[in-house]
Amino acid sequence: MLIQVLDDSDDPTSQTLIKDEVHKWQLEGANIVYRHRVIREGYKAGNLKSAMHCSYVKDYEFVSIFDADFQPTPDFLQRTIPYFKDNEDVGLVQTRWSFINKDENLLTRLQNINLAFHFEVEQQVNGIFLNFFGFNGTAGVWRIKALEESGGWLERTTVEDMDIAVRAHLHGWKFVFLNDVECQCELPESYEAYRKQQHRWHSGPMQLFRLCFSDIIHSKISIWKKGNLIFLFFLLRKLILPFYSFTLFCIILPMTMFVPETTLPTWIVCYIPAAMSLVNILPAPNSFPFIVPYLLFENTMSVTKFNAMISGLFQLGNAYEWIVTKKSGRSSEGDLVAFADKKPQHQRGSSDSHLEELHEEINKQEDKPSKKKKKHNRIYTKELALAFLLLTASARSLLSAQGIHFYFLLFQGISFLLVGLDLIGEQIE
Repeated sequence: MLIQVLDDSDDPTSQTLIKDEVHKWQLEGANIVYRHRVIREGYKAGNLKSAMHCSYVKDYEFVSIFDADFQPTPDFLQRTIPYFKDNEDVGLVQTRWSFINKDENLLTRLQNINLAFHFEVEQQVNGIFLNFFGFNGTAGVWRIKALEESGGWLERTTVEDMDIAVRAHLHGWKFVFLNDVECQCELPESYEAYRKQQHRWHSGPMQLFRLCFSDIIHSKISIWKKGNLIFLFFLLRKLILPFYSFTLFCIILPMTMFVPETTLPTWIVCYIPAAMSLVNILPAPNSFPFIVPYLLFENTMSVTKFNAMISGLFQLGNAYEWIVTKKSGRSSEGDLVAFADKKPQHQRGSSDSHLEELHEEINKQEDKPSKKKKKHNRIYTKELALAFLLLTASARSLLSAQGIHFYFLLFQGISFLLVGLDLIGEQIE
């Protein structure tokens, strides 16, 4: 087994600390290498592509990928690799994510609802009935032959994981999803970080859809699988639902309050969104108290998702923006226990003196009395503009005695106002 630590950072202190950690494990006898790219093109896809082009990769059959905030259990490979045995057509084994900080604040609780549905329903159902789902980019194991036959990592979109999954599916490779094997990670705790993440996750699929639509049509997979790829995989969750939520609840409904001749049936305003929220929250039963905030927040996020979808589909503005999602660096309970029980390591030789000096300097900086960086709220003008529209429409609805519309518009307007003033989640330093 070989471990590659792929570092694309441009901070010398971070690079030195990572090298120190890698060196420590090398002294322990681990087969581990540190790779830092000088020319950092292609973001994560470029980094993975560079690593897979190393000459020693030909000696290995599988590759497991983990983002920096993921914390696999010691038996991760023992619980995943056996699924490749006697199944030469299996190209990917994907495990489920679990979240260390899912109860940190309201934002992380709402994210947990969405991702629980994604893994419990989308990934698991597609894995069972189609042997296909979107690779989640991390906490999965690939057969290297499947990667190579599918064209390897490409830098053409901001969703390199979905890209390689679609191409591997079109080449006939099968995927296995393990819902009972979990890998802990972090959710973004600030709205700014979550917003950037969601922009990439909804812009990238539209870029990919535009690029691979012809390949899907002309592929040799069944018509049923082609329909699933085009309608369910790409269009429904990534285009139709954000478009539906944004246009209906953020534009059409409030505008009808100013035109007395037009009305929307209660089942459109109330029953459909309530049913959709109920279905989405079922895989996370502990989150039922948050069903109303979840519905309102999803409608609020439809602005970001709709904008990302349009920019990705038509290559507009920041369609290819790739910003690393900021995390807090939280450790799992198991990691903390292991750290507490860890025995002191042997002393390093004189060759590591520069690292010791670096650590001493970091400690000095931490001990110095310094002003704490103030956290501030960002202002999001699009959300505030829609909050004004919805709250004005709610007042108009109250005057015209349209009861259920008033309550929905009022709470939806408050939701947009809270997000527009960055009052959900942690603030940015």
